Amino acid sequence: MNAWDPYRPTAANPWDARKVGHLHRRAGFGASMADLARGLADGPDKTLDRVLAGGPADADFEQSSEFMASERSLPAGAPPTQLAAWWLYRMLRTPHPLHEKLCLFWHNHFATSIVKVRNARYMLGQYRTISQYALGRYDELLHAITLDPAMLVWLDARDSKKGKPNENYARELMELFSLGIGNYTETDIREAAKAFTGYSIKAGKSHFTERDHDGGTKTVFGKSGRYKAGDIVDLCLAHDACPRFIVGKLYRFFFSEQDAPPADFLAPLVRQYRESKFDTGRLVATMIRSNHFFSPEVYRAKMKSPVEFAIGIVRGLEGNVGPLNLATALESLGQVLFAPPSVKGWDGGPAWLNAQTLLFRQNLALALTSTEDTRFGRRCDPVAVLAKHNVDGEENAIEFYLKVFLQGDASPEARDQLRDYAKRTKATKYPPYWSAEDVAHHRLRALAHLALTLPEFQLN
Repeated sequence: MNAWDPYRPTAANPWDARKVGHLHRRAGFGASMADLARGLADGPDKTLDRVLAGGPADADFEQSSEFMASERSLPAGAPPTQLAAWWLYRMLRTPHPLHEKLCLFWHNHFATSIVKVRNARYMLGQYRTISQYALGRYDELLHAITLDPAMLVWLDARDSKKGKPNENYARELMELFSLGIGNYTETDIREAAKAFTGYSIKAGKSHFTERDHDGGTKTVFGKSGRYKAGDIVDLCLAHDACPRFIVGKLYRFFFSEQDAPPADFLAPLVRQYRESKFDTGRLVATMIRSNHFFSPEVYRAKMKSPVEFAIGIVRGLEGNVGPLNLATALESLGQVLFAPPSVKGWDGGPAWLNAQTLLFRQNLALALTSTEDTRFGRRCDPVAVLAKHNVDGEENAIEFYLKVFLQGDASPEARDQLRDYAKRTKATKYPPYWSAEDVAHHRLRALAHLALTLPEFQLN
């Protein structure tokens, strides 16, 4: 069985709720109970087609998103949390979660931060460039990002002039955006930097000034010419290392952040990416349809990022939370959208978790589920979703939570932990003014919170 052949269910490897949940976590931000039921009923082919294509266009969603992103609503001086809230709104409401997931990947790949750019309109413009090409051709995306105003500020290319070339963009283009360390020399960087001179920003757009550009001959990767910015990008794209590098990063994003697989294992994907002229959508389709994607060694082999953690809760509970409050809460978990910590982006994997961030995750889960936190109120109420799905009683509630959030993956010890809580707290004294319904609802919400603090829920 070839790892990259399309997955086909077998008796030993059936299409079940675990695989549906896995698909929605990796190719989106988690599943609702309706997503799980629909995926089980439709089978793998139809479900994968739907995930790859996205749901039907939602005019109300797009209209609301555009209003929130207007210059009046989101001016250049808007605070970072307001910009992050706009993107979280899209992640929470989008009919095409895979598209937003790829936007998140490319955002971390190009790792541009508003902390230095200090212009929300520039950052919004970069998002829109990424969004346009997220599942399209990487060569076109790389060309567009190279002259993106936010990038020109972020890596100081707007200050690069003839006689005083700034090497930052040339270096990161090769090291982080296309080739990886070991596939270029310092001479390549110095020579390429000359090609990026003369570019600035006027009226919010990139502008080329011939007199500020070094028009002389440059030698990069052993090839010489009177190169400009786009020529250097083309040289990087033509380098054998480029498709290997991008495929490797996408593999880590969709499969595992642990040890890198051997080169021959990824070779079919690298060949496809090169021959398709960097068609990212086609590559991603091959990846998530594959036997390897649905294999045991890939299942729950990644750590959830804070964004995946938070949105997974809201989606599972079918909530309607305010994105600005969610954006503020995510700061303490270590992920501020539009503000990655460095040019290398977020480290991801085990780096997401430590004693402090784990506590903050538990606190956020409590804030979302308790209905007592003024930031979220009853807009993500476990009791409401239980009622919607006609779930009665604590034992049935436990099974519902473990299915929607973990697809039944909780260990026997974890199940016992939730059941023990239900037993131990039956005699708890609640405020005398609470009705029997208040007590029952409090206990159901507490069980939801406990399910979200299980170690298994931290895994993607």
